[in-house]
This record gives sequence, C-alpha cells and structure tokens, in this order.
Amino acid sequence: MRPKVSIIGAGMTGATTAHWLASLEIADLVLIDVVEGLAKGKALDLQQAMPVIRKDLKITGGTSFELTANSDIVVITAGLPRKPGMSRDDLLAANADIVRQAAINTLQYSPQAIYIILTNPLDVMTYLAMKVTGLPAQRVFGQAGILDSTRMATFVAEELGVSVENVHCYVLGGHGDEMVPLSHISNVAGIPLDQVLPPEKLEAIVERTRKGGGEIVDLLKMGSAFYAPGVAVAKMVEAVLRDKHLIAPVSAYLQGEYGLHDLYFGVAAQLGRKGVEKIIEYPLTDNERKALQRSAANVKENIAKLKI
Repeated sequence: MRPKVSIIGAGMTGATTAHWLASLEIADLVLIDVVEGLAKGKALDLQQAMPVIRKDLKITGGTSFELTANSDIVVITAGLPRKPGMSRDDLLAANADIVRQAAINTLQYSPQAIYIILTNPLDVMTYLAMKVTGLPAQRVFGQAGILDSTRMATFVAEELGVSVENVHCYVLGGHGDEMVPLSHISNVAGIPLDQVLPPEKLEAIVERTRKGGGEIVDLLKMGSAFYAPGVAVAKMVEAVLRDKHLIAPVSAYLQGEYGLHDLYFGVAAQLGRKGVEKIIEYPLTDNERKALQRSAANVKENIAKLKI
C-alpha cells in the first residue's frame, strides 16, 4: 500500500505542492480546504492529469478532516498569504488559529503522522503545531531553509553564469528578513562564494535572498510564492518517505544547538523516515553568529506572543 500524504490548504501553495508530489508518484494525496469544492475540484483536475504523465496514485479532496485518516505525513499550508507591504510576522494572530485547528483536527485521525509546516510566520507556526499536538519535536518541522537556499542559489547562478547544479547555498536562521545566508560555506563547485564574488555583489545577493519572498509578493499583488515553496516541501516529503537521510536546511526544534533553546529555527538537519534524525552545526564567523542571535531573538519574541 502506498504511503499517504495530506495537504491542509488547497490554495496555490497547497495545490502546487500536490502537483510536485504527484509527479514523484511516492504517495496517495489528500487535499483539504474550508472552501467548499476547492480541494475536491483541484484534486479531480490533478487526478485526470495522471494518465498523461503515466503516474498511478489516488488524489482526493474535500472539506472533512476524516479524509486525512492514516496519513503518513500531514503538510499544513493553510493560512492567509502576505500582501504587498506585509511582513511574515504580520500574519501571526490569524494564522495561529488556522494552524492550531488544522493540527488538532488532523492528529485525531493520524496520530502517527509526521508534520511539515509551511504557514507563515513559519518558525512560530511550527513551534505552535508541536505544542498543540504534543508530538515529539523530531516529528514536526517546517519548510524554510530549502526555499531560502534555493533562492540564493538562483541568484548566484544568474550572476556567475553557471549551472544551478554547481551552486550550493546554505541559509540558516528564522524564515524572515533576519535570515542568515552562510557565504563562506555556500559555494560554486566547491569554491566558497566569498572567493568567487566581489563583496558588493555578494552582499546584494544576500540582501535579495532575505527579501526574496517579498519581491514575489510585490510582483504578484495578490498572494505569495508557490512554485518554489511547493517543490521544497515535496523534497522534504520525499526525504522522509524514502528514508533518504537527506541533510537540508529546515526549521527544526533546537535544544542547545548554536546556543539556542526551546524554539524552531532554520538549521541544517538530516531527514529520514522518523523525521528529523539529527541537527548539523556549521562553524560560524563572529558576524554570522551575531546575526543568528538577532534572528533568534525575533522568533522568540513572536513565540511569546502566542502565550502557549
């Protein structure tokens, strides 16, 4: 029997995540949304695409959480998207209620599931999901760093005129404007970025990476990014279901790593069938360590607002 992945939220991000996952043919999929007909219609449309790409899997959708029963993975994308001029933190109160209900309602039908959170503000919503479900921290994590890192890699490849396959970027910290790209570890074919790019070019890329989500929000006017976030989630789901032991930047629970405690934060983690298997700590420069502390303080401040 194929594994089962349920995606809570059938908007652009949720539906695109389902699209990427369907192409991998690694699990049956369920889409859930509060809007009557939305999830069911998108699921039906996607199901009818499967004969074209010769993939065999079942895709269903609806409004009832009962459809998610016995899920191996629950992905929560539901929430209000950013509008131009908004930060991810502006979504805190409204999205906290959405994530809380999504987590509680799915847990009763899939108590053994692993949870991957995508709703913003990402690190805070992941912390909330872990707390309200009471699940072990390794079974709850968030998609952030893979997306931020791939944005940075895109900009580096464009600047240098090289294949994206040669670019390896690593972005840590909170999923927000205080994220911390690691320029001395990120590299092009093994050569650190700070050795292949002049300081002003590298700083421009770092700043664009931090503002990458906002750039797309400003262009779209009505919503936020969905292609890159969706495929980043699919990569994480694949790592878990195929027990790949993949090391990737994710929002994971810290209990002393980097000197930080009791918060979800963007770090490199190894992902496998049980979720987060271990956290990788990179050597940091003094400036990176200070930047990481600033980013962590912002996440902590928002966690405190939840009053859990």
